[in-house]
Amino acid sequence: MSFGDMMAAAFPAGVWVVLAVCAVLSAIGFYKFVYFLSVGYGFAVCGAGVAILALYGAGADVWTWVLCGLLVIYGIRLGGFLLWREIKSASYRKTLKAATGGDKPMPVFVKAVIWVCVAIMYLLQVSPVLYRAEAGARGVMAPVGAAIMAVALCIESLADKQKSAAKAKNPRRFCDTGLYKVVRCPNYLGEVLFWTGVLLSGIGALKSPVQWVIALLGYILIVYVMFSGAKRLELRQNKNYGSDPEYRAYVEKTPILLPLVPLYHLENIKFIVA
Repeated sequence: MSFGDMMAAAFPAGVWVVLAVCAVLSAIGFYKFVYFLSVGYGFAVCGAGVAILALYGAGADVWTWVLCGLLVIYGIRLGGFLLWREIKSASYRKTLKAATGGDKPMPVFVKAVIWVCVAIMYLLQVSPVLYRAEAGARGVMAPVGAAIMAVALCIESLADKQKSAAKAKNPRRFCDTGLYKVVRCPNYLGEVLFWTGVLLSGIGALKSPVQWVIALLGYILIVYVMFSGAKRLELRQNKNYGSDPEYRAYVEKTPILLPLVPLYHLENIKFIVA
């Protein structure tokens, strides 16, 4: 396969359609810039799943439908949960305002750059499913990937539910119950697992080095974002609970993100942005 053929295979018409959908739905960040990476993120992934089915669903196998359905469920769950939490929780609104600089205005040009970057990142993330649908691929890795994605969705949903219940019981205490006994950021763990499933579902469908670079870049970016989010959460929790002996004991024995991996702190890792 020539380089021109690889580029044509990497950027079929469907790529540009899905990119446009991600851009339109993540544009909610112009209303509130944090939405570029939260609510707009969920909406973009949901829209990408719908767009892939609209483009290729007629000739797709059942597992392509399942993968796209999981993208839709993921996006609706994430975007809906974040909106609901912001509307219902005054403490979350306060935390969100502090973390994002409050009402400090952001130049439109900066917002535009962020918008373009996140839309491209979301396209990269869903690219294994897109390429699989476009190629009409079959294979055992689609059900494997779908199973991992489904488990990840359950982990994220359960982690959010457990934290909400813990905060309702004691708003001033850190959460160390349920999945939070296994890792301190189980929702981020679920996120990493979900996109691991997406990447694995593309094995056998990714046909060129360029497609693999695109898929791997999307995966690396979202994993980096999750570790960065875990670092920000650690810094915030250290500030809020650092004087609590129970909290200090908890963080010294509970991995921050990956189960059974003795990585307990990210605060001093410089290449992860806080």
